Amino acid sequence: MSLPSSIKAQAIVEQQLRLQSVACPRPRAQEVLINVAAAGVNRPDVMQRQGLYPPPEDASPLPGLEVAGTVVACGAEVSRWQVGDQVCALVNGGGYAEYCVAPAGQVLPIPQGFSPVQAAALPETFFTVWYNVFQRGALKAGETLLLHGGTSGIGTTAIMLAKAFGARVLCTAGSDEKCQAAQQLGADLAINYRTEDFVARVKAEGGADVILDMVGGDYIARNIKAAAVDGRIVNIAYLSGSKVELDFVSVMLKRLTLTGSTLRARSSDAKAALARELEQRVWPLLNAGSIKPLIAAEFPLAEAAAAHELMESSRHMGKIVLTP
Repeated sequence: MSLPSSIKAQAIVEQQLRLQSVACPRPRAQEVLINVAAAGVNRPDVMQRQGLYPPPEDASPLPGLEVAGTVVACGAEVSRWQVGDQVCALVNGGGYAEYCVAPAGQVLPIPQGFSPVQAAALPETFFTVWYNVFQRGALKAGETLLLHGGTSGIGTTAIMLAKAFGARVLCTAGSDEKCQAAQQLGADLAINYRTEDFVARVKAEGGADVILDMVGGDYIARNIKAAAVDGRIVNIAYLSGSKVELDFVSVMLKRLTLTGSTLRARSSDAKAALARELEQRVWPLLNAGSIKPLIAAEFPLAEAAAAHELMESSRHMGKIVLTP
């Protein structure tokens, strides 16, 4: 099919989003081109706009890390995907646009019965949670997961996946309304961190085997206190800062593992391996309808700045998605 020479996309100009006309991307040998029907909005997009999370050198400078839509062109070395396939994908940038390229290994089929909006809400959070909670954190059935930000996109995904694989889930959230929403999603205990000491509550529950943290700051020391013996603490962001002073005696006495990761900088091969594992282990749950992403809000692509305002306010519960 013929492709447009130019498309509409949201670019970052002096730390602000601006709708512009840009050249339509073309897929390289191992990439597909997707006509974007919906794109997920994530905290790293906000950080990129603020100049705090630059894209890899070979990635699009446009924001956007996940999309859903229709394959309209394939690179010469792509064998699995064909023009017309309905897919979602984890991308290295460029999602806030009418068309976006994606490495073929990071593309997944849209689950049965899912709308493009629902599908666009999957890749970034599902890749992140699977890698950090189930691979790095090694969460097992019968263990207890503590996650902070239980109603964020990451949090809601972690609740659903952990429960689906037999874990007990404790989470923190910033209001009673958010705590109620987290419990409706399946959390066994939701703690309002503004009114309760999550460390005391978690310790009373026997401690957490795995802790997923996006906060950092003083939560780093508090997570160590809340962890069970042989616990694993995984950091994926430091919204309250990454430089702290710690007494590591508890780490030694409890035999804790402290680890962390960032997804965007990983190789295409590593992300492709994650995609294959997700398709094998998690996509059957999505196809069966037993897990569906919680959608907080939809915005037109032209109103991406408003989507970022909502993200920064932390008022939302679930995923924020852009549509044409």
